[in-house]
Amino acid sequence: MRFDQPVLLYGAGREARSTLAFLKEITPETEIFVTADSGPVELEGTSFIAVDTLPDAIMAHQFGLIVKSPGVSLYKPIFDAARHAHIPVTSNLNLWGAHFRKDRQVIAITGTKGKSTTATLTWLMLTHSGVDAGLAGNVGVAPLDIRDHHKTVVFELSSYQTADMDFAVDFAGITNLYPEHVDWHGSVEQYYKDKLNLIDRKGRFRVAMSTQAHGTKEARAAIHHNTRRIMILDSLYDDAVIAAAKNSKLKGAHNLDNARLAARLALAAGASLDGVLAGIAAFAPLPHRLEEHTIGGKLFVDDSISTTPEATKAALQSYAGKKIALIAGGHERQQNYQDLAERLPGSDVTLLFCLPDTGARLAEAVGQSAPHIKVVEAPDLQTAMQTLGTQAALFDTVILSPGAPSYNQFRNFEERGEAFISLAKQLFGT
Repeated sequence: MRFDQPVLLYGAGREARSTLAFLKEITPETEIFVTADSGPVELEGTSFIAVDTLPDAIMAHQFGLIVKSPGVSLYKPIFDAARHAHIPVTSNLNLWGAHFRKDRQVIAITGTKGKSTTATLTWLMLTHSGVDAGLAGNVGVAPLDIRDHHKTVVFELSSYQTADMDFAVDFAGITNLYPEHVDWHGSVEQYYKDKLNLIDRKGRFRVAMSTQAHGTKEARAAIHHNTRRIMILDSLYDDAVIAAAKNSKLKGAHNLDNARLAARLALAAGASLDGVLAGIAAFAPLPHRLEEHTIGGKLFVDDSISTTPEATKAALQSYAGKKIALIAGGHERQQNYQDLAERLPGSDVTLLFCLPDTGARLAEAVGQSAPHIKVVEAPDLQTAMQTLGTQAALFDTVILSPGAPSYNQFRNFEERGEAFISLAKQLFGT
């Protein structure tokens, strides 16, 4: 990678700021440009360049390197143009790999859902075992921000990050695989391939998969040979993990699966059983993941981090026996809601609010599979919450589990979750 020529940052969010700080530290004289498809582009010490001028700038070899943020699709034509011009395209993660990977034990966890919980649990299990471990990646700390501060690093990685990941890890975990992010990857097949790029490569690393992940032919093929597999827990360890999970803040069968996967990875990486159990006990739910608030005698569950139908199904299973008002729907990403709709007749959902854009498809499917559930198509979250106040007899629990991203109405899932709880306090608080 060449830093003796100008560098372009494509994207201006958290990882771009992290990359900028790194570049300013190691090569302060390098000129740095920044661009973004949307949103504010305010990075001190950079020069802005408009997206529509990039083709000419690339043809003129104005940059020696492009560092792409995760949210920017690898398959944009501009990156093909860059490669044809022999301008490397890399990432914050790959820069970490090039400068800090050596002599470090690296554990990376990916999957369609559950990866944040599994990565956090793995990190907690290691640290409670006395292992010098850090946690970074999709959980909120950019890879370059963790630098070389720990001998062991646990990365939670999205498909956006694994797609062009160019270094191997020591231990890899796959939580599950469901169709996701088709808009970024172009197809479900490409999404699976990019996700499994973490393990579909040469190297002497070991892999732990959930039962669901191992049940997919794509994942089984990517592991190449069984000698890489980290075996499931023996009965003694498994019983201990089950007991610890029951007494912890982990909710639902899906989180027990996450704890088991984390335990396999942590034990393989040097954790003790006592450390594993202490890590489970220390786990606190991630913000906006089944986050509970009791307001006006009702339970409001903020599961805004749910961006897949599978996550919504898991949320409903965690509150079996409750009279549930479910709020779902969000940014269209070509996900299949049929299975979720078919699960609702046997669930405890009495009231369903469907938000744009995916809510229309969900409403239609539920109308066919569960006509006894009252379905309301609302234009936005505020309208849904206001209407909810007129239906108080139908529910004791309100779950915001959209099963879709937030980008069509909110900047991110955090903003969506905060709006949900703010509205609940305004409309239901006493």
